[in-house]
Amino acid sequence: MFHKLAFKYYSESRKIAFLREEGIMLGARQRHGQKVYLYMLKDFFVEVIYEKDDIDLEPIKLETFTSLDNLNAYLEKEFKTAF
Repeated sequence: MFHKLAFKYYSESRKIAFLREEGIMLGARQRHGQKVYLYMLKDFFVEVIYEKDDIDLEPIKLETFTSLDNLNAYLEKEFKTAF
């Protein structure tokens, strides 16, 4: 629980540093011509889109999912809109 709350208030650069240090990259997928990377932290998930699809560059967007249920609902919605 602490990680979720603390992460919410981190600066964007600190969030990325925290993801790189503590997160586990679960995978990547294509969405609207961009790669979207999914990370898992202790008790939540973060989706990141980086400039030029390069994980060494700055993030364009970070989206946090507080539970597996939230992540599943989001991914189902994304899947349905893809077709």
